[in-house]
Amino acid sequence: MIEMTTYWKVLATEDVDVKGLAKAGELLRQGGTVAFPTETVYGLGADARNTEAVQKIFKAKGRPSDNPLIVHISHRSQIEELAAAPNEAVSRLLDAFWPGPLTVVLPVKDGALSPLVTAGLDTVGLRMPDHPVALQLIEAAGCPVAAPSANRSGRPSPTRAEHVREDLAGRIDGIVDGGATGVGVESTVVEYTADGNGDGTGVLHVLRPGGVTAAQLRAVLPGVEVREASAHLSEPSAAPRAPGMKYTHYAPRGVMTLVQGEDPERVLARMQRELDEARARGERTGALTFREHADALCADHVVACGSLGDLETVAHGLYAALREFDEAGVTFIIGEACPESGIGAAIMNRLRKAAGDRVIEAD
Repeated sequence: MIEMTTYWKVLATEDVDVKGLAKAGELLRQGGTVAFPTETVYGLGADARNTEAVQKIFKAKGRPSDNPLIVHISHRSQIEELAAAPNEAVSRLLDAFWPGPLTVVLPVKDGALSPLVTAGLDTVGLRMPDHPVALQLIEAAGCPVAAPSANRSGRPSPTRAEHVREDLAGRIDGIVDGGATGVGVESTVVEYTADGNGDGTGVLHVLRPGGVTAAQLRAVLPGVEVREASAHLSEPSAAPRAPGMKYTHYAPRGVMTLVQGEDPERVLARMQRELDEARARGERTGALTFREHADALCADHVVACGSLGDLETVAHGLYAALREFDEAGVTFIIGEACPESGIGAAIMNRLRKAAGDRVIEAD
């Protein structure tokens, strides 16, 4: 355990006080671990070149060592120091979405990063966050920053500094509090491959859905096939190509199951039946639903996470909602599925992993 986790409160404005982040940046340069806000979730950063520093991330989170880390940079020019130059298609994505919630997977340069960052792969995921505090911190550190989400492995990702404190106080060196994050789910991770179609256009693989939707990717690359990520967990023996592909993630402490179906009334009826049966077993029950349906369910703790009419509000509040069940001591959670269009694909990806792929159909 670390003797003390240092805490900095930094106002997240375009005119960030650089001096306020100087000590946090120095801590990163010296091989420490610092949690910081991005526009998606809070990340837990360390110098991506320093194996000893990166080891501290895995230890603090309890993260499996075969799960690669995303590297955060503050200038596009830093790509050439770390990876192969992006091709035309990837460059167009960077023009459209950087800085922002898009991670691109590129061939890594030999010796540029700690091998722990890439988890034995020959590629690395790179991202430039769209958050003034994150960018200024990376600048202050003067190094590429490896940063998974700043939570204990498997737990819901943190969207506020207090979430980081709950999971990691005493395990990391510092926390930069820049207020609540915006998008609420992690970045989209993509990898371009030249094979697949046989016509020279290549394929863009969405390894993890996130803040940039498949429709947005297709709009930028109209001549490129975009293959969306599988909805289910990777096979246990598979080496993950990107974070979040292999293991159960984002999970509350209670056992969670999702209910999906075309008819909302049937979905809600099945949810209520599952809740009633769980309560009869002596469980403390929780229901994860949307504002439109909150009054239709009876449980010990009902959480309305955003609106079906605006799925971005669902993404923004998802992880805080999952943590709310823990605070209420809920042992059994039934969750309502949402449409998988747009940001809904990322929401359902996270919900399936939070539920350990336990999904039932409304009957």
